Amino acid sequence: MSDLVPFTDNFTDLSNMDGFQFEFRCERCGNGYRSAFRPDPRAAGQKLARGIGNLFGGPVSQFASMADRFLDRGTNSPAKDEALRAATAEIAPRFHQCRGCSDWVCGDGCWNDGVGQCVRCSPNATEELAQLQAEARRRQVQERLETVDLLGGADLKTQARPRCGACGAQSHGGKFCGECGSPLAVVASCGGCGSENPAGARFCSSCGTGLTG
Repeated sequence: MSDLVPFTDNFTDLSNMDGFQFEFRCERCGNGYRSAFRPDPRAAGQKLARGIGNLFGGPVSQFASMADRFLDRGTNSPAKDEALRAATAEIAPRFHQCRGCSDWVCGDGCWNDGVGQCVRCSPNATEELAQLQAEARRRQVQERLETVDLLGGADLKTQARPRCGACGAQSHGGKFCGECGSPLAVVASCGGCGSENPAGARFCSSCGTGLTG
């Protein structure tokens, strides 16, 4: 009876016609490691047989075809089983299987060694506290910001122009253009009755009071 071949469900087979290689991934963060590439000594002989077959044809070509079948990369290949066994032994120290969820996770950042579980099942107390503190700080900043007057007495009632209607200069705030001195407001408020009038109007349309720029 042959030895059992250990395997996990979080690996990808990267083997090709020249040899064997496998990639193992953490089932929490997705990071992983690749096993060292293991050349298959038979591959060189197979390439030589194929080259001779292509050159001479006939029975020699049939021999090259047999060599291709001999280099089977399927799961029933003894060479592949041995390569997978070696790759698993090579990468195994990098991973741990969680007792809580049974996932295979990397030991670098997803493993709580003190509990013997992944940090998803048993979060690291220090890291969890730091995350909660960061969330609380963001929430408190938002709550305090809502009570702070950030407008500084800006006129929110009068619609402002992003560019001066007279010279086209870009506006950076204020009531008048910094380039030509023209009013930036689309409407002008009457100092007598408070009514709004189109920018540039000389007298209030409601009470006749003179409007100044």
